[in-house]
Order: sequence, then C-alpha cells, then structure tokens
Amino acid sequence: MDLMYLLELGVNGALSGLMYSLVAMGIVLIYKSSSVPNLAQGALTMIGAYVVLAFANGAGLPMWAAIPLAMLTMMGLGLGIERVALRRLAGRPIVMILMMTLGLDIFLRAVTLVIGGGTARPLKIGISDDPLFLGPLLLNRAYVAGAAVALLLFGVFVLFFRTRRGVVLRAIADDYMASWSVGISVERGVALSWALSSLVATAAGVLWGSIQGVDQSLSLLLLKGITVAVLGGMDSLGGAILAGIGLGAFEAVNSGILDPMLGGGTRELVVALVLILTIMIRPHGLFGRHDIERL
Repeated sequence: MDLMYLLELGVNGALSGLMYSLVAMGIVLIYKSSSVPNLAQGALTMIGAYVVLAFANGAGLPMWAAIPLAMLTMMGLGLGIERVALRRLAGRPIVMILMMTLGLDIFLRAVTLVIGGGTARPLKIGISDDPLFLGPLLLNRAYVAGAAVALLLFGVFVLFFRTRRGVVLRAIADDYMASWSVGISVERGVALSWALSSLVATAAGVLWGSIQGVDQSLSLLLLKGITVAVLGGMDSLGGAILAGIGLGAFEAVNSGILDPMLGGGTRELVVALVLILTIMIRPHGLFGRHDIERL
C-alpha cells in the first residue's frame, strides 16, 4: 500500500480526531466537577446542531448569528438540565446520576425524532468541499476547520481555568467535599460545567453536521467522545486533545488497511477495542489521575 496514501489518511484522521476531542472536552468538563461521565453528551451534540438549523432555516437568521444564539440557547439548556434533573440527585450514588444522564440521552433523541423526523438535513456553514492541498497531501477542509475550532476552544478553557471562576471549578474537581466545607457553591460550579459542556457540544454538532448532515446519527459521536475522554484521562482536557489526535489517526489508518480486506465497517470496531483495552489496562487513561475509578 502506498506510504503517501497512509500518511494522508493519518493526517486527515488526526484532524477528525480533534473534532472527536470537542465531544470529549464536554465530557471532561462535567466529569471534572461531578465525577460522573455524561452519557447525554452525544445527544447534546445532536440537539446543538438542530438548534442551529432552527435559527438558520426556521427563523431565517444568517449562520454567523444562528451559531452564537444556538450556543447561548444550549448553555441555558445545560443549566436547566443540571438544575431540574441532576441537582436533586446530589449525594446519591454515582450510578443513579449516570443512569439519569443515560435517560436524558434517550429522551433527547426521542424528542428530536418526533419533532425533526429521521431524515438527514444539510447544514451549510460556508466551508468548501474542495480539498486543501498541503504539498502532496489532500486535506479535508471541514476537518481542518474543525481541528482549528477544537484547538481554539482548548486554549480558551486553559485561560478560563486560570480565572477566579476557573480556579473554583478546579477546586471542586480536586476535592468536592472540601470545596463545600469552605463555602464554595458546588452546585453553581457543576451548573457552569454543564453550560460550558453544552456550548462545546453545539460547536461539535455544527461541525459534524456540516460534514454528515443533521440527524440522529450525530448522537452516536458519544462513542468516539467517551473513548477519547477515557483514553486521555477523564479529568484531563489536554489529554482529550492528544488522545483525539492519536485515536483519529489510528482509526483512519487501520480502516484504510482493514476495510479493503474485511469489506468495511472497521472504524467502530477499532474505536470499541481501544475503549475496552484502555479500561482494562489503564483505567485512569494516559494523562488522568490514578485515583479515578474504573467505569
């Protein structure tokens, strides 16, 4: 097999992996404040894309206005979910909160199926379909744009966690009970993490929706997102970025080799194997704290 072809697969895979990191960052943000993996992150990603479509197609707004409004709307939704569904479960066993996020995922997917139907809808955000030439390599422009957004948001979060509000979230992540005992509003911190996670979900939904259309399949990005989060470390934003690059490249190259031999469909198999092996061999991930429990 041509080495240049594999290199091209790997580079495009790494770029798409950074887009997986957008989903993973949302999972990490909530885990850092509540120690619970959010199984509704895929559904939030899908909802974010539908909200953008509602503002753009339904209200007739230009995309530059529809996307920020959708982000604000989704932040409000995240705050509402935390306040109505999750805050009352504070102090309960983590498995109950985990099941609540699973229930939210099922509920949100059912709502969009009833309202929006199952037909994929195109989402045009102004990214050309023409490839981007980098020397002999052909790069997907949408992947390049998505990777840039992921790195930009990562930089924003790095700066945010140096602010006063960010330090509060870091304190909650380090010791939930100690933060409570010194007067830090843990509830507000968790609510903020849900709002930020929903904002990131909207960005992921818009970018992936522009590539594959907006439908129920966007919620399946949860598998890629949770795999990246577990591989990088459930409490590490930097780990989510690096793991996304690695998983994306590994997935693309392996599918390029295995698909012709097995007839296709190996991408999900590779991702699932990475998730299973990571939990078995290194449950805290590559960059996570060693006190993280097995999921």
